[in-house]
Amino acid sequence: MKFETELIKGKLIKRYKRFLADVELENGDVVTAHCANSGSMLSVKETGATVWLSPSNNPKRKLKFTWEIIEIEGHNVGINTGLPNKIVEEAILAGQIKELEGYGSLRREVKYGQNSRIDVLLEDDEKPKCYVEVKNVTLRRGDNADFPDSVTSRGAKHLRELGDMVEEGHRSVMFYLVQRPDCKVMDIARDIDPTYDEELKNALKRGVEVICYQCDVGIDEIKVTTPVPVAFL
Repeated sequence: MKFETELIKGKLIKRYKRFLADVELENGDVVTAHCANSGSMLSVKETGATVWLSPSNNPKRKLKFTWEIIEIEGHNVGINTGLPNKIVEEAILAGQIKELEGYGSLRREVKYGQNSRIDVLLEDDEKPKCYVEVKNVTLRRGDNADFPDSVTSRGAKHLRELGDMVEEGHRSVMFYLVQRPDCKVMDIARDIDPTYDEELKNALKRGVEVICYQCDVGIDEIKVTTPVPVAFL
């Protein structure tokens, strides 16, 4: 996924009120950027870290910048949770996700479950529908990419709905997208959200599949690269 505009470099001052971040640009100006991430951002909100913002030309926008990337220990991490669906869509269409090859069509944000929308729906006349829920992973502890970084009742609900789709005769996939290149294995942060861990165990028993890939995060483009081993499979 290529960024539509050239990103602007700065230093993170602080992230606050969940969706706001103050950033000092290279010219010394301080701007408030939109932070499109509702999680705790544990391990990816270090004061003074290098960050990149995307500018907006929309005159109706209150905040003219969106925080996209932070550099942590020499590695870029994509923190915008609005991008993973597009990143995964492009990777599927390009044939980079072998587990999701062979479908005739792809649609996004299709209604299903209880007032939910599935991130990606794959369809083909020769096989059951495939429901793909995408989660953005940024938390790194040791060599692990851990999810979630805060309690997510919404994420637990999605797991139950994926299980329901399996029981209706479809295929369901929980896709964890690690928007950083420096993790060796993916695991669940059970200490942060034990309920999510239990819901995932139940989903696996019901036939929900898990796929995890990591990304090469550049200031021009974010690309899916290689699969990440999953510790709980």
